[in-house]
Amino acid sequence: MVQEVLAELQCQPGHIYVDGTVGLGGHAEAILLRSSPTGQVVGLDQDSAALQIAALRLLPYGPRVYLIHSCYTQLAEILQQRRIESVDGILLDLGISTEQLKSSGRGFSFKGKEPLDMRMNPDVQTTTAADLLNTEPEAQLSRMFWELGEERWARRIARNIVRARQQAPLITTNQLVEVILRSLPPKTGMKRIHPATRVFQALRIAVNQELEKISAFIPQAIKVLAPGGRLVIIDYHSLEDRIVKRAFIEAERAGSVRRRYKKPLIPGEAEVASNPSARSAKMRTVEKLPASPDKNLKTGSRR
Repeated sequence: MVQEVLAELQCQPGHIYVDGTVGLGGHAEAILLRSSPTGQVVGLDQDSAALQIAALRLLPYGPRVYLIHSCYTQLAEILQQRRIESVDGILLDLGISTEQLKSSGRGFSFKGKEPLDMRMNPDVQTTTAADLLNTEPEAQLSRMFWELGEERWARRIARNIVRARQQAPLITTNQLVEVILRSLPPKTGMKRIHPATRVFQALRIAVNQELEKISAFIPQAIKVLAPGGRLVIIDYHSLEDRIVKRAFIEAERAGSVRRRYKKPLIPGEAEVASNPSARSAKMRTVEKLPASPDKNLKTGSRR
């Protein structure tokens, strides 16, 4: 949804934008091109491997881009360190990149055989997916798969994981996939998505505390936006989208932003055909409103 992102951010020369999940640098490069010749991008990412690829891609833009190995939840602190008081637009794309799925070697994909790691930032995080699978009680695993993956067969899968780990620890993705497949009723079959998709999603969310991070990020992102600046968030499953939607509604009711539209934007048929992983993407945008005179008056009266 690159063109939609650019339209929502209203990229202009001389403005500063944040890409909170810079990944391989695709969105950041598009923003730099659209805001040429003087627009700037501050790019953050937890994944140091992805950030190295982005750095090479964005090298031609020189001082117009500043990349930081950090989680987007540290945005306010990073901007303060850079002495940036406010920014004109912020993008957060919560999807996992194709590169991470295919070649990270950290078990994000259920295809092949990789360590059950799933940490976005191994330099900082200590708990892996294998740690959770081999230590959490059956009830907690079941709850995780149901709440974070919306997995229908959560109890059955959790029960079989506990049985399997009593024989030998689960340490690779193919071991987990085998347990999941054994746990499903015979007629379940391979429908629109792979049977392991929801369990892998739940584990990744739990390992990286993704939902907590989104909730912590949105208020500080709105705070650092300049009046008229926009916060654009692309999410890929209902758990994320509910958090984003509710946070945007609350901020609108508080009078700090206005939602650009009530329902999220979704990819067109052509984009889904060329990039099937985009089929579940939803994009929501809020625009920062100027501080009301009443609020300024109240603030002044406290001094």
